[in-house]
Amino acid sequence: MFEYGFSVQNILIGLGIFVVLPVMIVWLVSREKQNKTNRMTEVMLKAIESGTKVDAEFFKNNSQNLSVKEKMLNRLTVACVTTLLGVIILCVAFVVNGIHDEFYEDLYLLLIFAGGVLFAVGIGLFIAYFVGKKMLAKEIEAEDKSLKDDK
Repeated sequence: MFEYGFSVQNILIGLGIFVVLPVMIVWLVSREKQNKTNRMTEVMLKAIESGTKVDAEFFKNNSQNLSVKEKMLNRLTVACVTTLLGVIILCVAFVVNGIHDEFYEDLYLLLIFAGGVLFAVGIGLFIAYFVGKKMLAKEIEAEDKSLKDDK
C-alpha cells in the first residue's frame, strides 16, 4: 500500500519543510523588526541633530496599545480562521480519499494530519478565548467604563 523508503529527495523535502522553512520565517520576522528599529533610530538621530524635542513615546510598541477586549477579539478571529481551515482541509482529505491512486493516498495522510492539527489548534484557541473572557470579565468591564468616561 505505502512504501516509505529513504531517498535523497524525501530527505531533502523533509529538511526543507521542517528545518529551512521555520528558520527562514524566524529570520525574516527578526530582520523586519530590526529594520523597523533602525529606521526609527535614524529618525530620532536626525531629530536630535536638528535640535528638535524628542518624543519619549516614539519607541513604544504599537501592539501594547491594544485593550484586553481587542486582544481577546484577535484571539477569537485566529481561532475561527484556524478551525475553519482545519475543517476545509479535512473535507478535502475525505474527497481525496475517494480517489484510488498511490499519490493521492500519501496526500490523504498529509491532509488528515494538517487538517487535524489546524482543527485542534483552533479548538484550543476557542477554549482559551472563552476561559480568558470569563477570567478577564472585570478587566474588560473596567476598560469599557474608563473609555466611556474619557469620552
